[in-house]
Amino acid sequence: MKHTFETRVYYSDTDAYGVVWHGAYLRWLEKGRVDLCNMLGIDLVTMRKMDVLLPVTNMNVRYKASAKLDDTVIIETWIEKFNSLSVTFKQVIKSKETNKIFIEALFDVVAINNNGKLYRKMPEELVKCFENSEGEGAEKCPVCV
Repeated sequence: MKHTFETRVYYSDTDAYGVVWHGAYLRWLEKGRVDLCNMLGIDLVTMRKMDVLLPVTNMNVRYKASAKLDDTVIIETWIEKFNSLSVTFKQVIKSKETNKIFIEALFDVVAINNNGKLYRKMPEELVKCFENSEGEGAEKCPVCV
């Protein structure tokens, strides 16, 4: 299952050189991951109440080109890899007009409790949702809704 959204590059997203500031990309990538989780039925606020948080433990962001003011960018997010301990999100930011790739990123997340203790095994509620997200035709997970 893939989540896609688009946004316009605003002046506040750019730096003194007139290109998108690196932190703006991170903001869009975060939105993509949270929106994908919501699409899968994983409400992060509800999960917190269930004593489960999903912090980023590793990020690999490859800057390939710079988006500029007034560009429209597309952000695509999907689950690249899932195992009993972590989930890896793959993300791409590209130009809507030309399909030129600006960013390729991988983000690893794990499950911890509200006190910061790592779950040695991903909670079952999340396992079912992440497993359900793989492949074409994946649907929202009824377990996590």
